[in-house]
Amino acid sequence: MGFASVGEYAAASEAGQTWLSTWRKSPSQATTIGIWFDLSMSPGQPVPQYYASAPGVAAPMAYTDQQGMFAGHSVAPATKHLARLTVMSSVATALPMPMMLCDYLLYYPFIDEGTTDEQILDNTAPLPRYASGEGVRMMAVSVAGRTGGQSFTVSYTNSAGVAGRTTGPVVQNSVSLIGSIVTSDRANAAARGPFLPLQAGDTGVRSIDSVTMADVDVGLFTLVLVKPLAQLQLRGVDAPVEANYLTDFGQLPTIVDDAYLNFLACPSGSLAATALHGDITVVWN
Repeated sequence: MGFASVGEYAAASEAGQTWLSTWRKSPSQATTIGIWFDLSMSPGQPVPQYYASAPGVAAPMAYTDQQGMFAGHSVAPATKHLARLTVMSSVATALPMPMMLCDYLLYYPFIDEGTTDEQILDNTAPLPRYASGEGVRMMAVSVAGRTGGQSFTVSYTNSAGVAGRTTGPVVQNSVSLIGSIVTSDRANAAARGPFLPLQAGDTGVRSIDSVTMADVDVGLFTLVLVKPLAQLQLRGVDAPVEANYLTDFGQLPTIVDDAYLNFLACPSGSLAATALHGDITVVWN
C-alpha cells in the first residue's frame, strides 16, 4: 500500500506498526581503499554467509534461510518500509565510508576464473523477490584470490525478459581479499564499481545466463543479484550517522517480507578489527 501522506506515516508509528533491530559487524579482512566490500561475509550479527552451494546453480536468499539483518516478521497484506538507519564505527581507519543497504536476492557460486569456456548457469530457481528484475543489479564477489587484470563478460536476461544481453568486457582488480567486489578499483579506468554494467537501455536483471573469461586466472567469484535500497555515509569515528528516509530523502524504500538485508561498503582503509554498530527501523501500513 505505502503511505499517501505524512499523517498516515505518523498514525502507523503511533499505532506501533514499527520495528527496530540492532546489528553489529566486525570484519577481519584488511580491506583496501576504494575497493567495495561485501559485509555479509564478515563476522558479527547477522551471522556471516559464504555463498557456499552447488557451483553455477542459482541459490535464492531470504532472511529465513541465511539470516541477514532482521527487519521484522511478515506484515502481509500490509507493506513494510525503511524509516531509519544508523551506523557508528569503533575505529577511524576506514572512514569516511559510503555504505549501501541491499536486498540480496539470489547468487551463483564459484565462477571459475581458470577457464575461457563459457560457463552456463542453472536458473531453475527464479528470483524470490522483485520477480521482474526491475532495478536488480549484478555484483561479482571474490571467494578465492586472483592475480587480477583479467576480464570477463556476463550474458543475462533483462527485466523485460529479453535474453542474450551482455555486460561487455569487465576488468578485475588485483585484490585477493575474500569479500571484495572484483570489478571495483578507483585506480583502474576500466573498473566498473560495485555493480556490473548493463547493456544500453536495460533497467534491471531477471537472471544471469552465462559467464565467459577472456583470459585465465586462479581465482573464484560469486555473482550476486541484489536490489539496492538505500545509501548513507559514515564520516567519522566521533559520532554515528543517522539517515531518516522520510525527512532526509522524502521517500521510504520498500522492504519486502523475508528480505535478506546486508551492506556493501567502500572503505578508505582497512576494516580489520573495526566494529561497526547500527540499527534499522521499519514501519508498515
